[in-house]
Amino acid sequence: MSERNERMTAGRTSASTASSPNAGRSLRIGEVADRVGTSTRTLRYYEELGLLAPSGYSQGGERRYGFHHWAMLTRTFDEDVARYAALGYEEAFADRLPSGSRVVYVDATRDLPGMIELVEHTDAQERVYTDMYRAAIGWDGADPIRRG
Repeated sequence: MSERNERMTAGRTSASTASSPNAGRSLRIGEVADRVGTSTRTLRYYEELGLLAPSGYSQGGERRYGFHHWAMLTRTFDEDVARYAALGYEEAFADRLPSGSRVVYVDATRDLPGMIELVEHTDAQERVYTDMYRAAIGWDGADPIRRG
């Protein structure tokens, strides 16, 4: 697994991408891997960990992905922002998270049905994700607010 793509999550297609020519389109696992710069094995590994779930399957059983954005935690934040800019993806939003980590959304709707969210890997952001993971263990979804 590459350091650049340590964690990836997929959201669902929403109104914010409805005007995209790719909105609502689902992609095969190989298409997603090629377009976000990772391997199909890494995507399957993320699925095994529960970090990624296909939005559906084709009649032949192939994984299909549709999403609003991909979130990628990266140790090489500046390099990744520059790489996506060099690929022609414009920065749509940039800010700092409460953890202090930088975040950038790049508009990838030219090629994907959503944005790419790059999140700077820091110890503080790692703690946020660890806390989220711990809160999700054993959660059945019945109560949307997790305590403790």
